[in-house]
Amino acid sequence: MKKLTYIILFFALFIFNNTLFSQCAMCKAVVESDLESGGKTALGINNGILYLMIIPYLLIAIVGFFIYKNYKKNSSSIENHEQ
Repeated sequence: MKKLTYIILFFALFIFNNTLFSQCAMCKAVVESDLESGGKTALGINNGILYLMIIPYLLIAIVGFFIYKNYKKNSSSIENHEQ
């Protein structure tokens, strides 16, 4: 329980940190001026951010799947040897 509290506190510090919400001044200026003129640059930047965010989660999910699969295989082989 204590470990879970530390983990939640650790992530809460990152979530509520103001510097995380800051962005590149040039990117912000380009997007704001493009939105005023009716351009689609903001949509492209948002899609790019989504793609960059998805990759680490996919990698973690794939690694987690293989760890789970290996764990289940090893635990079933141990049970078979005990019988």
